[in-house]
Amino acid sequence: MESADTIGTAMELIANAGDSRSFAMEAIMQAKGGDIVGAREALQNAKEAMVEAHDVQTELLRAELSEDSTKKAELTLLMVHAQDHLTMALLMRDIAAEFIDLYETLEQKRS
Repeated sequence: MESADTIGTAMELIANAGDSRSFAMEAIMQAKGGDIVGAREALQNAKEAMVEAHDVQTELLRAELSEDSTKKAELTLLMVHAQDHLTMALLMRDIAAEFIDLYETLEQKRS
């Protein structure tokens, strides 16, 4: 994979992971405000954005396993940064799901 392709792939991964993380944060804020339905919708959006990010990562992994060295992405700081974004987005999505459940339980106990 040429340098420009590596940069484009890394940026796509960062963008999709960033969208997922943003939706996860929105889900937490919705739940905190008592809008559990809205929170679950935002969490679903986070999951959908994560699918896009995973698709990019899957292509990177396939290329890495390929015997054709021209398909392999360069290991750059930007690519490491992109993988870090993906990891953090996954973590945030999981935490958001837990927070939604927590806020829903608290709301039910108040009622």
